[in-house]
Amino acid sequence: MRDYYEILGVERGCDDAGLKAAFRKMAMEHHPDRNGGCEDAASRFKEINEAYSVLSDPQKRAAYDRFGHAGVNGQGGFGGAQGGQFHDVHDIFNEVFGDVFGDMFGGRGRQQRGGPARGSDLRYDLEITLEQAYAGAEVEIDVPVTLTCETCDGSGAKPGTSPTTCTTCHGAGRVRASQGFFSIERACPRCGGSGQMVMDPCSDCRGQGHIRKQKTLAVRIPAGVDDGARIRLAGEGDAGLRGGPRGDLYIFISVKPHELFERDGLDLLCTVPVPMCIAALGGDIEAPCLLGGENCDGNCKITVSVPEGAQTGKMVRVKGRGMPSLRGRERGDLVVELFVETPTRLTARQKELMRELAGLCGEAQHPKSAGFTGKAKRFWESVTGQA
Repeated sequence: MRDYYEILGVERGCDDAGLKAAFRKMAMEHHPDRNGGCEDAASRFKEINEAYSVLSDPQKRAAYDRFGHAGVNGQGGFGGAQGGQFHDVHDIFNEVFGDVFGDMFGGRGRQQRGGPARGSDLRYDLEITLEQAYAGAEVEIDVPVTLTCETCDGSGAKPGTSPTTCTTCHGAGRVRASQGFFSIERACPRCGGSGQMVMDPCSDCRGQGHIRKQKTLAVRIPAGVDDGARIRLAGEGDAGLRGGPRGDLYIFISVKPHELFERDGLDLLCTVPVPMCIAALGGDIEAPCLLGGENCDGNCKITVSVPEGAQTGKMVRVKGRGMPSLRGRERGDLVVELFVETPTRLTARQKELMRELAGLCGEAQHPKSAGFTGKAKRFWESVTGQA
């Protein structure tokens, strides 16, 4: 069996502060959770704790210094000490790591057992329209939430009576049981961790101290909110136990697909059909826009200039008519994609004019067609081998 001083890497005359510092460093380095559950690390961790549990106890340390391992009679491990300074791994971590880890190891920052417990956070999924996301809105939602029982003021006991201390955990709310190397602590099964028992329960909440109700809340949707955004309403979650603070309500936003617009960041994309004549000659068309903003005329439409010779897929950008920024005064653009529409159901006269136009137009009027014809001709020649 290795020397305890050697395990911790300290001299025999090391004082308590040096011993604690050495143990803290070694335990942090070899903790199983920090080594992926490695068996060697777990074994080393157990060895380090055993050494510290002996050397940190003045009586055991004196016996060890005089008689070695025989002097501690095999009581260096956890759970074997009788009247020593530590009784299990939880006590050691509470002493050495409490100032570092707080709640994790039951240190000074730990919430008092059996005391007020914070209520649970809640989630609410809210679907809004693109128009609401664009201009902002205030909507009402009904949320099922746990509220403190007003009859018993959250105690769970019938008015005029009070809860009694749990006889199993004696008010601590926790019970501990040894399980192999570690000592496991869990909520008291009798009182559920409250540390108290209700002998004469409240008739309204049946001893729970809280009731479930629908609560109506007004939620402000900020302009520019995007799909997947989250809004936090502090203190609107479930009520805490034994007078503890309420949890929070988190509202997750989803935006309905729009039949005209598609959002791309702050930009709004919209496909608008353009008559063939306007596409060829150029001109103005009307495009839809979302209502709101200083440039809107109130008719939810805007005039867009189509350049002469516009083709399908041509993008026309209208500055400042997109979505507002959630954090700032920036605003995106409205991007109008043109779709050139071929006329249908022509009259005889119209067909005659179209044929006349087709005869007058050449490669200069159809540059893409001319370029494509040349590429296609070269392809056919390469396949057939004929010029």
